[in-house]
Amino acid sequence: MTSPPSASESRTSVLLVEDDPAIRRSLQLHLRARRFDVRAFGACRPVLADGAAGEAAVLVSEYKLPDGDGLGLLTALRAKDWRGVAILLTSETTRDLEEAARSAGYARVLRKPIIEAALGDMIERLLRDGAGA
Repeated sequence: MTSPPSASESRTSVLLVEDDPAIRRSLQLHLRARRFDVRAFGACRPVLADGAAGEAAVLVSEYKLPDGDGLGLLTALRAKDWRGVAILLTSETTRDLEEAARSAGYARVLRKPIIEAALGDMIERLLRDGAGA
């Protein structure tokens, strides 16, 4: 069990947007165990309405969402001057989708099913390498 961060310890904030509640909860728990501060959502609109979303360092978003898609979500966040690292999750990887994701500003596209440890490692690597926009 991990202990909560001390007042002097800063945790990296992650926006997790996944419409499947079981996947969302699993990823959320794993990322929290890796000491990320995770704000989890099931759709685009709540993310865009969240005043704290702009402070996140990382976006992990499903491609297909009930009220839009991950590409539109990242575009909307970028329009609000969000400049964090973004990872797109999808079960339908195609070359066109990967190109569209990169054009929208996604650093990586991960195919589902997701291995939680690999996602956590990827986030840490992208942050360390300065892969933000």
